Amino acid sequence: MLKARAILTSAAIAFAPVAQAQPVADFYKGKVVSILIGFPPGGGYDANARLLARYMGRYIPGEPNLVPSNMPGAGSLVAANYTYNVAQADGTVFTIFAPSTAMEPILGNKTARFDPAKFSWIGSMAQEVAYCGVWQGPGVATSWADAMKQEVIFGGGATSAITYQHPMVLKNVLGAKLKIVPGYPGTREINLAMQRGEVHGSCGLFVSSIATQWAKEVASGQLKLVLQMGSKTTDRYGKVPSVFDFAKTEEDRQILDVHFGQLLLSRPFAAPPNVPADRLAALRTAFMATMKDKEFLAEATKAGLDVDPATGDEIQAILAKFAGFPPEVLRKADEAMGR
Repeated sequence: MLKARAILTSAAIAFAPVAQAQPVADFYKGKVVSILIGFPPGGGYDANARLLARYMGRYIPGEPNLVPSNMPGAGSLVAANYTYNVAQADGTVFTIFAPSTAMEPILGNKTARFDPAKFSWIGSMAQEVAYCGVWQGPGVATSWADAMKQEVIFGGGATSAITYQHPMVLKNVLGAKLKIVPGYPGTREINLAMQRGEVHGSCGLFVSSIATQWAKEVASGQLKLVLQMGSKTTDRYGKVPSVFDFAKTEEDRQILDVHFGQLLLSRPFAAPPNVPADRLAALRTAFMATMKDKEFLAEATKAGLDVDPATGDEIQAILAKFAGFPPEVLRKADEAMGR
């Protein structure tokens, strides 16, 4: 018996390096790679992930089949927690969730059971600008200047979703006259709530979300875009003021940067911690190769999706920047969300 155990132990030790050295192509050949989407079907995150799934597999050695599926909940916090704590860390699972979700542990949210720096970051499909928009009707605000003076009711998702966080920050930092109604599963449902007259507006509207869900309403003027948020600005929808134009102090600007500077990572994909280095490198390389694929880019353009990628290393650098903000700024940034 002891001799048999010794033989088995020796065999296990001998096999370990072979398993670790298994070529990436051999590992992925015939495999299914799951892409989890932290939001319901039909939104911008869903559209980006499903487009990626149609092309990225051809650039991964072994050409596995990429299968997207939705795992909504708590503004994508459910998917982030699952990926970090439960999903297999072998390179066969990765997830798209909100950049605001990645910030939750930095801001002290105890229900965010992960360290964002320890995710195996693959990349972000876009570095977008987000908007707040107001559904036009009698007596409803038509500009951000109006929203600073009269009550505007915004629909929001979970407290970790930007559809909730963005208007709360605008209310608490800038003093806008906003009322936020939380609990909607996603922007699609907030859109329907605006049409039914339950709420006046929505924030966290990415350019790609507008293109996939709101294009007709914005073009017709029914949905008026009144404010844009992000480290960069765009005139794609006309001259819309930036949130940073309304910062009264340098501390206000830093607080706004905590919340809106993260939009450079507006469509981030992450795998669990400790994915083998060679497989993570293969996923990162395949991701960036997909971002240059002509067919992929043509389909993205047709769907109205902006492709402006960031690498996994760039994501980690930005998260390190936010983690390095003064504790007082992070505390006030957390308070700005009404928590």
